[in-house]
Amino acid sequence: MRAIVNAGAGGTEVLTLMDMPEPTPLGAQVRVRVHAAGLNRADIHQRRGAYPAPPGWPADIPGLEYAGEVESVGSAASRWHIGDRVMGLVGGGAQAEYVVVHESEILPVPGNLSFAEAAAIPEAFLTAYDALTARGRVHEGECVLIHAVASGVGTAAIQLAKLLGATVVGTSRTPLKLEPLASLGLDQGIDTSSRPFREQIHRPVHVILDVLGGPAFLDNLALLALRGRLVLLGFLQGAAVPEASLELILRKRLEIIGTNMRSRGLEERVALVEDFGVRFLPLFGQHIRNDAPMLSLGHPESTSATLRPIIHAVFPMADIVVAHETMERNDSVGKIVLVW
Repeated sequence: MRAIVNAGAGGTEVLTLMDMPEPTPLGAQVRVRVHAAGLNRADIHQRRGAYPAPPGWPADIPGLEYAGEVESVGSAASRWHIGDRVMGLVGGGAQAEYVVVHESEILPVPGNLSFAEAAAIPEAFLTAYDALTARGRVHEGECVLIHAVASGVGTAAIQLAKLLGATVVGTSRTPLKLEPLASLGLDQGIDTSSRPFREQIHRPVHVILDVLGGPAFLDNLALLALRGRLVLLGFLQGAAVPEASLELILRKRLEIIGTNMRSRGLEERVALVEDFGVRFLPLFGQHIRNDAPMLSLGHPESTSATLRPIIHAVFPMADIVVAHETMERNDSVGKIVLVW
């Protein structure tokens, strides 16, 4: 099979498209013929040698999410049939023509989505869903602050938070990225290139989804309301945390919650997939195709009952270097997707 391979650690020069052995489904596993795979920030870090795949997943083939068709099944697999359109989240190996996964961690592709659209769902929406519900425990009427709100996870989190009844505030260093996000439900966009986000938010914030890390830590704590929850998803601006006041954390009864999707075991992933599949997957049934260019996302006909993946660009798998360079420019709104 063809696959994207990291031939070492470094810049985009280590990316190569080459032939690799096809994986074999065993027991309750399923082999999926991949038609599209999402590109994620984790792929950049893995390419640089800073984020290795967890045990049990390909060490040199990146890719955390896929969409495709069931091609073969293991001897104990019974949930899926040959030709079923499926998508899912994996610990690695999705940027290949075939990927093998356990049958219980697979989601069906809603009938009116293309494979490229489906590949933009698993990592972004499952991460956002877990962060908002299981970790952040968002309640109706609360305010959610989403950093890097124009990212794939950010655009998914906007939509899910609105369906949970929250007010949504989001930050971006690029003002133009904020303009189209009102159509997804963003109530207030914060341009952090002009002033610190802490100076621009004048309402109680109950839950923060943070990918920035250490430099934003103190401002996050200051903004959180009584019993607020800070959910740490990453540290794009650095992992070092400045000296913080424990008195503030104790007095406001704040919760600081770390989470990581990639390192979770099968049991946790299956539970998340099943819960999301019941609660929110049907809402992609009203999906409106998003073929418009960036900054022209359009308006869904029914934002109260619609979820949609936001795609910035789709690249052929052979253009993997261009896709990585596009992500590293940090000018995208939504997901970057690779297709065979």
